Amino acid sequence: MNTKKAGLILTMLFLAFSTTFCSAQSINNRQLDHYNVEWDTPGPTSAQSMPLGNGDIGLNVWFEKNGDLAFYISKTDAWGGELEAEKDDWMKQGGVLMKLGAVRVSVNPNVLKSGTPFKQILKLRNGEIFAQAGEGKSQVQYRVWVDANHPVIRVETKSATAATVNVKLENWRAGKTDTVLNGQKNRIAWYHHNSPTTDPHLANLTFGAVIKGAGLYNKDEVTLRSGKITSQVISIYPLTAVAGSGGQWLAKMESNVKAIEQLNLEQTRLAHQKWWQQFWNRSNVFVTGDEQAEKVTQGYILQRFVTACAGRGAYPIKFNGSIFVIDNPAKNANADYRAWGGQYWFQNTRAMYWPRLMAGDFDMMLPLFRMYANILPANAKQVNEFYKHGGAYFAETAPFWGGLNYMGAEVKANYTNHYFTPILELSMMMLDYYEYTGDTDFAKKTLLPVASAGLQFFDEHFKRDSTGKLLLDPDNSIEMFWKVHNPAPDIAGLHAVLSRMIALPSTIADEQTKLHWQKFYNELPPLPTADHDGKTILLPYTGPQTAKSFNSENPELYAIYPFRIYGLGKPGLDVAINTFNTRKQRAKGCWVQDPIQAAMIGDAEVAKDYTSFALTRKDPGLKFPAFWDKGNDYMPDEDNGGNGENGLQLMLMQTEGKKILLLPAWPAVWNADFKLNAPYKTTVEGKVVNGKLTGLKVTPASRLADVIDMSKKE
Repeated sequence: MNTKKAGLILTMLFLAFSTTFCSAQSINNRQLDHYNVEWDTPGPTSAQSMPLGNGDIGLNVWFEKNGDLAFYISKTDAWGGELEAEKDDWMKQGGVLMKLGAVRVSVNPNVLKSGTPFKQILKLRNGEIFAQAGEGKSQVQYRVWVDANHPVIRVETKSATAATVNVKLENWRAGKTDTVLNGQKNRIAWYHHNSPTTDPHLANLTFGAVIKGAGLYNKDEVTLRSGKITSQVISIYPLTAVAGSGGQWLAKMESNVKAIEQLNLEQTRLAHQKWWQQFWNRSNVFVTGDEQAEKVTQGYILQRFVTACAGRGAYPIKFNGSIFVIDNPAKNANADYRAWGGQYWFQNTRAMYWPRLMAGDFDMMLPLFRMYANILPANAKQVNEFYKHGGAYFAETAPFWGGLNYMGAEVKANYTNHYFTPILELSMMMLDYYEYTGDTDFAKKTLLPVASAGLQFFDEHFKRDSTGKLLLDPDNSIEMFWKVHNPAPDIAGLHAVLSRMIALPSTIADEQTKLHWQKFYNELPPLPTADHDGKTILLPYTGPQTAKSFNSENPELYAIYPFRIYGLGKPGLDVAINTFNTRKQRAKGCWVQDPIQAAMIGDAEVAKDYTSFALTRKDPGLKFPAFWDKGNDYMPDEDNGGNGENGLQLMLMQTEGKKILLLPAWPAVWNADFKLNAPYKTTVEGKVVNGKLTGLKVTPASRLADVIDMSKKE
């Protein structure tokens, strides 16, 4: 073949490989591409990894100095039992969300040498990582993606000249709790199998993967090798299943692999890219005006991306690292470790889910709702056994299967004993989900059972005082004040949830039930208040403020967020502002709600300050810009990013009923281009230019009448 013609064909192949699929690039795509993450130096460790995923299967991807592509594989349902020799008490509770293992891909001869050009790009629009090492005839390209529609990881390599590709499994648990199968033909297969005698909720849970690819053959049980080739597709098939043996798990795996192998690779790639493009079209926020605005936009976009990579699996996102934890040399710990362990802490978990409403990521809220709905029956049974009454609640801290401890008045106080708030906030979130989506099936089958059980618990568990009002005692004011009298979060939650449940249509809640709720609502005590320098402020609980504080939270502000008793356009805004301005805890980042609460009272400057902090708080030891500092949790700290997302959204838009408030807390120095979701299947698009709203588009157009442009206020 003519060498010039061959070179032209090779160049065209490289262009086809590296060019992302897009029929017509829109302005929003160009804006999004600006926030692709691009690096020009490799690793060398998992601390320099990029996240990738399809909502259930996740990867931490990095390149080592020797040119090897390496990545950890994770899965939202890969729950193992206790790790060997684990000394952290939290890691001994609620299961361990483990990695499946690590994979190393080597292309030989190695083209990555000192001074050799290198680039690694996270391409947000297509949900893939592209990398290129070397140049000219020594160039190697990589494309890594996790199919958005099927449980398979794809790694594609292309070499300018013929090379050998090696694929190696690295599993630090092999021979201990994991099994690497012998005698596999042209593939690697391994699994972790929980003992049938471990906790019943974890027993026989089996997870692992198979690695294979056309032309790959076994060098040994953990290594595949190709012949001399210029391109290679490596496919990795993760699977979690309840199986009595490795053989049973493998049989299920064989079925999965066979089904996926019948699909056309290019068609699945296009469908994968289409999913991601549709995801980005749900909503967007681009902020401009100064360098800080650029960084805030990056943080917002990347946090949403990280959430999408882990948000459609069997279980909710873990606040303490999601499925993207990495090695921790400071703890002498591998990537199975995370501080605070495998349990779900509602106070932290909720932060990633409130922003999904305006983002339009409704599918990502379902794992959270599903987990708690599944927990409900067993918790209700325990409540009846413990207290001889109906209803249920969710513990602040619990494994994915739930469970409660007896919490009578005589039980010793601590952070999460006598803490009953989560079911109220979850009900509030479910009510919002119903308002946004109009999903009546969800309202009947999920919202109604959960909210009804929570309201029944509070109604029947607590007595009434001498005036006939509900007396919440003993009851924690979240983790801050223990066993106090009428804590503000629960009073605010009951007022908010009951009023909205009573307003549900009779097709969802019958009139007799709503009459009972109305009676209960009439028995609620008011929120505790006091005079402070001549101004009314909210208190964290009723009575003398002598209880010792144990955390860095402001329980009195729950009446602003998450329960929205106070806010813009509502009575008593001055009380909310006075309370916020006199708050004692003013830390930033992590679980802190201040960016959200500041926005909800219209304080643009404080909202900007706290939101900017949260969305730029990268962990100093990690390279990816949205792997947030551990704060009080563990890195990457997901509730930090979630609270930043929520704060930024609420600065742009707030809703109450059918009202849509635009620019309620927007700083004058920032411009914006945005598309957000609102209740009643509504989207709102527009731009902010020099403090003014322009280019407003509301869909459906009939909802335009409900918009209030706060930038026009005097």
